[in-house]
Amino acid sequence: MYYLRLARGYRALDLARWLLSATAAAVVAAFLLRALGRALHGTGGNLERLLWCLPPLAAVAWFAAVTARAVPAQHPERITGLTAAGAGPTRIRLLVAGEIALACALGSAFTLLLFLILRNDIAGPSLAPDLGMGVPLPAAAPVTLLAVLPLVAGVSAACAVRLPERLPGRPAEPAVPRYGALRLLLPAPVLLAGLGLELYGLRPDATDAERTLALPAGLPATSPALLTGWTLTALALALWTGPLLALAGRLLALRSPAPLRLLAGRGLTAQARRLGAPLAVLAAVAALLLVAWRNRARAGGDVPALTLVEGALVLACALAALAARLHELRADRRPALDALDRLGTPPGLLTGTAALRTLAAGTVVLLTGGLTVLLCPLL
Repeated sequence: MYYLRLARGYRALDLARWLLSATAAAVVAAFLLRALGRALHGTGGNLERLLWCLPPLAAVAWFAAVTARAVPAQHPERITGLTAAGAGPTRIRLLVAGEIALACALGSAFTLLLFLILRNDIAGPSLAPDLGMGVPLPAAAPVTLLAVLPLVAGVSAACAVRLPERLPGRPAEPAVPRYGALRLLLPAPVLLAGLGLELYGLRPDATDAERTLALPAGLPATSPALLTGWTLTALALALWTGPLLALAGRLLALRSPAPLRLLAGRGLTAQARRLGAPLAVLAAVAALLLVAWRNRARAGGDVPALTLVEGALVLACALAALAARLHELRADRRPALDALDRLGTPPGLLTGTAALRTLAAGTVVLLTGGLTVLLCPLL
């Protein structure tokens, strides 16, 4: 009953978040059911197909976590009402997580219904192996597979919601604009280890026999050293995204800045900690897709349709998560923006501040993402 009343008050952004969650879950469910159909048909490679479903599953979990965290900032009146009704932080967290899990469950159920309809001698011979036609379908198998989606999304959402700083009457946690020494120094050894493994894989006496890892989507095989080294390098650059954003904000506000640079620099520094994670994920996903496209272009041949769908889903979830975080940050800045508006701040100044902040953040993303692409010698 709570979720039915909740749906009646949906705005455009709420409806878009709900539909995107259901659509992403439906696509991932299609991947899982295809792996099940192939396993029933006995075509082999069952474990590889299940592992190939992990990236979109992780993308849905990441999107669920970011959007769940943004709900209290987008709907403070909803949190206030639930608190007045006696709901504590744990119950509110479960209600927010249940809303996202319900959307994923409905998307999975739609895919399962379509899967069962196609198995009823409707699909052509080309889809028979993917659907496992001609083989009895155990009832527990699809239910178990599809239960993973709402469970993972719900747990991710419940763990991401940070209610103590949102509940009325509770003091907000003090902002910590500076990064600790550990956060700044930790990526350095990770980056050095990654570069060392890449140099080892590219040594002059390296042979093609070391390329024992077969990459999906028809990409050429690579060596464990190269793949592990590039993964560590990408991780180090992703960990440095937040500190680089804070550094860019401080550089904007150096010396005696004009109001435009001062507002942009202070705003970017304050948002660096919360904006760094979604920007790092987006840069890593875009770099991975560019690397796969580059290597695929060198190898020749067409990209499989399922690979394109999976890449588009992961990229869409990363972009949607970034949009949700930006909307959350805008909701947090609303009191400050209202105060500046009452003081008679020109609208052009606020627009220029946002543009300068976006330009600085885009430069950081291009730097980390570009280095991730350049340091990928998989071929």
